[in-house]
Amino acid sequence: MLKKRDIHDSHALYEHLVHPEVFPFVRHKANSFDEYLFLTKQTIEAEERGELISRTILDEWGSPIGTISLFDVQDNAGFLGTWLGKPYHGKGYNKLAKDAFFHELFYELDIETIFLRIRKQNVRSTKAAAKLPYVVNANETRASLLEQINNGEDIFNLFEITKDLYTFYTYQHSADMDEQHLKEA
Repeated sequence: MLKKRDIHDSHALYEHLVHPEVFPFVRHKANSFDEYLFLTKQTIEAEERGELISRTILDEWGSPIGTISLFDVQDNAGFLGTWLGKPYHGKGYNKLAKDAFFHELFYELDIETIFLRIRKQNVRSTKAAAKLPYVVNANETRASLLEQINNGEDIFNLFEITKDLYTFYTYQHSADMDEQHLKEA
């Protein structure tokens, strides 16, 4: 489902990135394939320096369909950025990618907090964040960070996922599933 970023996936990813329903919401915009290739190389190098963590999202056949990244990593925290190609919207790939990525971040890479900076106009992402039971609206609890990312404007909402809340959710969800299986047996 996820793999480390690879320059060889750039062509397929670029084709998805330029769709008009995807492009406006991508953090690193590329106006040409060569520019996207350059940005991908920069992303791979930035991960090697510990500045970010980025993965390619794959469909069930192993084809690249989007990316998921943790940007601006410092103090065991960072900002999540995810995009999927238009043909894959609404098919459950986003949730699967987030589950796999969060598990890696929290339990393999010692990340403690994931922030989501979502444009107020991005209704799709806001709804997706609201569906996740371990996401907390951090507009008030992290007001200084919200002010910093908005630079005096009112563009973004800020959400937060902590390792503790995610762990509690996954533990609770696992216990509920075990109980359901016992009832069915």
